[in-house]
Amino acid sequence: MAAEALSAPVLCEQQLQLNTNLIRDAGQRLRALAPPFAATLARGSSDQAAAFAKFLLETKAGIPTVSHAPSTGSLYHATSAHFRNVPLIAISQSGRSPDLLAAAQDARARGAVVIAVVNDAASPLADLAEIVVPVHAGPETSVAATKSFLCTLVALTHLVAEWSQDAALLEALPQTGRVLEQAAAADWTAAVAPLRDASEMLVLGRGPSLPVAGEAALKLKETSNLHAEAFSSAEVAHGPMTLVGAGDPVLVLAPLDIARTGLRARLEDFAARGANVIAAGLPEDVAPASLVLPMDTQVHPVLGAIAQIQSFYGLANALSLARGCNPDSPPHLNKVTRTL
Repeated sequence: MAAEALSAPVLCEQQLQLNTNLIRDAGQRLRALAPPFAATLARGSSDQAAAFAKFLLETKAGIPTVSHAPSTGSLYHATSAHFRNVPLIAISQSGRSPDLLAAAQDARARGAVVIAVVNDAASPLADLAEIVVPVHAGPETSVAATKSFLCTLVALTHLVAEWSQDAALLEALPQTGRVLEQAAAADWTAAVAPLRDASEMLVLGRGPSLPVAGEAALKLKETSNLHAEAFSSAEVAHGPMTLVGAGDPVLVLAPLDIARTGLRARLEDFAARGANVIAAGLPEDVAPASLVLPMDTQVHPVLGAIAQIQSFYGLANALSLARGCNPDSPPHLNKVTRTL
């Protein structure tokens, strides 16, 4: 897990070069299609990547994006006829999960334009797609996905940047390798001590950092047997924060864009309750935290969110070991999840 996470910056940089023409052509095609909405199809870590795609499409391309539940197509065969000529972004590391394949097939039968974002470009999911976006992560042997997740976020960012022709995002993309290298070198292991004996915790994000907070919470469950739940820093005030008291850990992956609005006040509320707030973000936002994690905040907010999960993977690996777990062999998990 640790080695594969550290390999991601170079792989992401190579991916951007390898996919240049493919993504440019896909962007032109999708602009010409001008769909009324888009949809995503994924499970697990890939579904967190799908939420990242939703954020990008809605804020950069102005395209409403829905999450298409795999069971709607795979079990109920009830994919809406409104999916005709609508892009369905199916995200899967393996491209072999039976329910995803069945749902993608059902959507294509309804006229959806299936876009497969996959690590295995020779997979069944890639075979049935009209547009294939390979993430070029290479073979991933760690059960807990790291490099493939990072490469998927970068591929989605590249696709939406070309689709939307967002000038700032297009300008930022060539900096991806450098930003992720710096993030991989950032030491977040100071958070191991306050999390070593935790039994449950919250992980907060908002805007571009909410999907990576979801991925962080999932990895804490998978690799450290730690019950972590992700919430928006805006939504957490609607009930969940009542569960947090003195000494309870809260990990905050703070956004670098306008989604940071109100964040400092929220962290002050947690600090006043005696919570152990651990945060990465702009200094003025995360000042109330008891532990501030290092990160480069002078980057595009989308790259900043991707960098946060890159840094987090090092913490996740160290925490897993400190809690007596094996991050390379999480119990009850398989590389390809065969949900029906």
